Amino acid sequence: MNAAIAALAVGFIFAVGLGISGMTRPSKVVGFLDLFGNWDPSLIFVMAGAIAVHFVTYKVIRKRSSPLLVPNWQVPTKTELTPALVIGAVLFGAGWGLGGFCPGPAMTSLASLQTKPAIFVISMLVGMYLFKFLDKKMKLQK
Repeated sequence: MNAAIAALAVGFIFAVGLGISGMTRPSKVVGFLDLFGNWDPSLIFVMAGAIAVHFVTYKVIRKRSSPLLVPNWQVPTKTELTPALVIGAVLFGAGWGLGGFCPGPAMTSLASLQTKPAIFVISMLVGMYLFKFLDKKMKLQK
């Protein structure tokens, strides 16, 4: 229960940060990708800020033998580039660039009750279930 409350609080903080920084607006993403037009570098500052905070806090937190609210660390162990990873990254980038949303801002934008974030999130969920189905049939993740 404490882990769920902590996840809810952290998700809320993340959503507020996305909203304050303007990252829930697809125009920010399009502006960032418009390198030869009206380039908007604000996405870099949001990413750099997140990486800086994570870099410092991760070093401090990982000194603990276990997390505060769950029994074990859940840190990825795979380091190799697989075709599934590359294909997934390309599809993720295409969806991000075309829709102007990545999953976090899209979920946050659902609160606006606008159609575009809802269509994006529904499409994302359909894609996730399609992948789960294909993975089961084709064993994409090994």
